[in-house]
Amino acid sequence: MLPATAAHPEERASDTLETASFDSQFAGFAALPPAPEPAGKAVDLGTFDPPVEPEPAITAITGGNASYYGRKFHGRRTASGEAFDMRAMTAAHRTLPFGTLVQVTNPRNGKSVTVRINDRGPFHGNRVIDVSRAAAEQLGLIQRGHGPVELALLD
Repeated sequence: MLPATAAHPEERASDTLETASFDSQFAGFAALPPAPEPAGKAVDLGTFDPPVEPEPAITAITGGNASYYGRKFHGRRTASGEAFDMRAMTAAHRTLPFGTLVQVTNPRNGKSVTVRINDRGPFHGNRVIDVSRAAAEQLGLIQRGHGPVELALLD
């Protein structure tokens, strides 16, 4: 292939005619009217942060049955990666994010505790939450091993 500078004079003339013909098709568009001025207050999109709508806060979760886990699992890794401590105020829930604080209330005696979700479960029966042994003691669930509870998310 020959460089552009070495092209034949006839080819250069043909290219010039084609370019002129092409440019003449768009001659009417050369003088476009100016864009209209924006009405009202102009917004600089480079510095504009659209409003973020907060997700609806869940303040309560329906009640259900709770159980507890203790010595058998003490020291084992939880789903969050931390070691399970049966003396800590923690709990397992199937879907709540790790670190979520939940107030667990025993409606039979009115006692309540605040636990932090750090594990997944329970995977037994129709239970909604597994609390640590320490939380179960404060709730009064140790003797039966399980019982009805009401859950509320804390901000």
